[in-house]
Amino acid sequence: MERGHFEKHYVARIGWLRAAVLGANDGIVSTASLIVGVAAASGRAEVLLAGMAGLAAGALSMAAGEYVSVSSQADTEKADADRERAEIAADPAEELRALAGIYETRGLEPALALQVATALHAKDPLAAHLRDELGFSDHSEAKPMVASVASAASFAVGAALPLSVAFLVPEAGISLWVTVLSLLFLAVLGAVGAKAGGAPILRAVLRVTFWGAVAMAVTAVVGKLFGAVV
Repeated sequence: MERGHFEKHYVARIGWLRAAVLGANDGIVSTASLIVGVAAASGRAEVLLAGMAGLAAGALSMAAGEYVSVSSQADTEKADADRERAEIAADPAEELRALAGIYETRGLEPALALQVATALHAKDPLAAHLRDELGFSDHSEAKPMVASVASAASFAVGAALPLSVAFLVPEAGISLWVTVLSLLFLAVLGAVGAKAGGAPILRAVLRVTFWGAVAMAVTAVVGKLFGAVV
């Protein structure tokens, strides 16, 4: 019995994975940095209040930002699709030649390139041009709501981690515990994100923990110097 060919690819996850990793990373780093900065000059009550405010504001900000930015991408894609549809309707022969030219540059003989382009034009010319001329694909299609929800939810989860640490550990050790455990959370996030995307795990872990440490260190210094919420 012949078995079907199957290959595992990760590109289909791009739409939500990027937003989720960005949201969780930002949630951990921004909230941990805020807590460390406030703890350097205040007590637990102020830390928790600032952390909760940061979680709520950050999640809403991430949701709005992702929705607006990805909606702009979707609008651009739609405008390009409408323009391409009009060009095909106005001069289908020229668009056919253009598509055949693309296949020639990819290595097909002119006669075969024209044959392929003709066959694709007969079935769905717009889809062929969007895919091969403009580089559109179902995997990379802009989905504003998916990106918005993934980003907001992951930010809230990420922010809740250092906030929980600040609530549970002794007040005198808030800065140290939040810093250490947040770096651990970031390392886990980097590993999970790399695994989900099929990328090298060690590189992702080092990258996310390094920049997280830098952000928290700078915020702690500012909190010490100015004795204020940053």
